[in-house]
Amino acid sequence: MPDKRSAGLLLYRRTADGGTEVLIGHMGGPLWAGRSTAAWSIPKGEYGPEEPPEAAARREFEEELGLPPPDGEPLPLGEVRQANGKTVTVWAVEADLDPERIVPGTFTMEWPPHSGVVREFPELDRVGWFSFEAAAPLLVAGQQAFLERLAAQLGGPEA
Repeated sequence: MPDKRSAGLLLYRRTADGGTEVLIGHMGGPLWAGRSTAAWSIPKGEYGPEEPPEAAARREFEEELGLPPPDGEPLPLGEVRQANGKTVTVWAVEADLDPERIVPGTFTMEWPPHSGVVREFPELDRVGWFSFEAAAPLLVAGQQAFLERLAAQLGGPEA
């Protein structure tokens, strides 16, 4: 069975005080509903061997947020192999986006488990802009390295 691969876009913007914020989303569905720490993600999704990773990142951004990916020069942040074995590749793009405009994609799952009831849930139930420091504990552990890489490329830990 081939390794699962996922690709995403991490938006960042400069703040008036000279800092930087990133846009991340809280994972939707009942399994994440009561959690905040380690329950947020970079907008991303799986892709197959026939699709280039950067194209998949742009497609998944639109599927998860319901908005076209922003124009701008993508900054490669590399790959991370998460604890679940999935390899995630991320690009950063400098852009501003109003979280109120998000129309999240959805997924279906049986809920409650073994009930026979299939329900629809948003992929991301909310998104927000956070400083690197605020975003780090919110992101799932396997994605925190992307924050560190972006900060380093922008010129420091609190870029």
